[in-house]
Amino acid sequence: MKLSIVLSTHAAAFQAVAFKGDFEANVAKIAGWGYDGVELAVRDPKLVNAGELERVISSHNLAVPAIGTGQAWGEEGLSFTSDDEKVRAAAIERISSHVPLAAHLDAIVILGLIRGITPEGQTHERSMEYLVEAIQACAAAAEGTNVRFALEPMNRYETDLIHSATQGLDLIERVGADNFGLLLDTFHMNIEEADIHDSIRAVGDRIFHFHVADSNRWYPGAGHLDFMSILEELDATGYDGFVSGEFMPLPDADTAAEMGLGFLRAL
Repeated sequence: MKLSIVLSTHAAAFQAVAFKGDFEANVAKIAGWGYDGVELAVRDPKLVNAGELERVISSHNLAVPAIGTGQAWGEEGLSFTSDDEKVRAAAIERISSHVPLAAHLDAIVILGLIRGITPEGQTHERSMEYLVEAIQACAAAAEGTNVRFALEPMNRYETDLIHSATQGLDLIERVGADNFGLLLDTFHMNIEEADIHDSIRAVGDRIFHFHVADSNRWYPGAGHLDFMSILEELDATGYDGFVSGEFMPLPDADTAAEMGLGFLRAL
């Protein structure tokens, strides 16, 4: 089992990112604890020195399994489903701009909160049409590369668009792109799925990435989820990617990272 943890390349408001700030110091700590990779949260690739980033990560023998993009929504309000055409275009351009870095790092591009929420006065179906069009445009921008996109079904309290694995599979059908799949997250699944195991089984080989946090969004082992059976189900699908920690930095970031890693390694 390859384990990674989310690390922001810059300061960020999103609280379920345990590590942000001194990038090189955080990478060194993550490697020292025994993680295999770092999932990078990158608001804008233009703000990243790709060469320096790669130097730091490779010097600690870490991989980058995925790039998170949600800060573009949280910090700038970019959204695939905005009722402003310019905002939608900027969101597509921003996600497309991640492709060169993702291709270089062999990383998946995560589509989380960049989907946005349905604006007042806009129908849910119109939002879904915008979402499909945006993902199709991003998928087309990655043609000829190894880059894949993974949309994360998220709970109803954060968005009105794509809560469950079933809805995610329907979206995959509508988008119709081989380089588009899902990111499943145990925290969101615990809220939205009738049975986490059935949902993992249903998505199968369209699971492109996997997030872990416990029922309370603390590190795995701090809540009530049965991670042994969840990870056995994931393994049964043939998934050979990373299991990546996206959880609250509680009681503090270092403790959460160490406790989560120790718990998962023990399984």
